[in-house]
Amino acid sequence: VQLQASGGGLVQAGGSLRLSCATDGSDSRLNIMGWYRQAPDKQRELVAEITRGGTIKYADFAKGRFSISRVNAHNTVYLEMNSLKPEDTGVYYCNSRSPFDARRNYWGQGTQVTVSS
Repeated sequence: VQLQASGGGLVQAGGSLRLSCATDGSDSRLNIMGWYRQAPDKQRELVAEITRGGTIKYADFAKGRFSISRVNAHNTVYLEMNSLKPEDTGVYYCNSRSPFDARRNYWGQGTQVTVSS
């Protein structure tokens, strides 16, 4: 399964970015798509994820500022990030996984998000 992420970049604090991630759709059992991030010297953490049926989970830091959505027909997930803060800086990774089979867990290449103060 291939995941291709895009949309990162450099933005000032308070600004917005939109990340996109498309999968090749080769495994229809991958119900969940989401975004994780990893800051320097920190562990990778969940930002948000969404099921094929539209159930969404956000990390506390993302609530009210970030919005995740997906287009199932295009095997694509989006992350709209608003009111960005310097602490949102990191590499953002797209993820697609099955909730029933831990072996079906795939990652995109990561896209850098840098928020300047």
